[in-house]
Amino acid sequence: MPRIVRCPVAGTLDIVGDRWTLLVVRDLLRGKRRFAELKESAEGIPGSVLSDRLKLLEREGLILRRIYSDHPPRAEYLLTHKGHDLGPIVGALSRWGEKYMDHDLEIVDHECGHGVSVVYHCEQCARVSPRNRVRIVPSAVQPQVE
Repeated sequence: MPRIVRCPVAGTLDIVGDRWTLLVVRDLLRGKRRFAELKESAEGIPGSVLSDRLKLLEREGLILRRIYSDHPPRAEYLLTHKGHDLGPIVGALSRWGEKYMDHDLEIVDHECGHGVSVVYHCEQCARVSPRNRVRIVPSAVQPQVE
């Protein structure tokens, strides 16, 4: 059934809103590429679920599947530009979890080692937008499709 309002949050959740998909993206962002590496995730994703999520991510253009061995057939998975654009979402979830949940990991700047924040940024004005000024409103432009 088509949506009455095409909300970007709802549309994004249609792709990444289950228990596992963003965890797969998180692990790809961390440098894991092969099925066995992704399956070793601390959260214990079942192999059949991992396979389904990788197919979904490939179908949606978030990852590329690249064969690295023909005998036996083996593939690795690489984030596309569209997939890498989920990084700030994973980062925002990580920061929220660091603040409110028990955790063993944190998101930091790889060079200095300090924790980082995910912020809103106005691309036209080239400035940070405080959270209290950010709203979700009806769109004046048509969505870009890659």
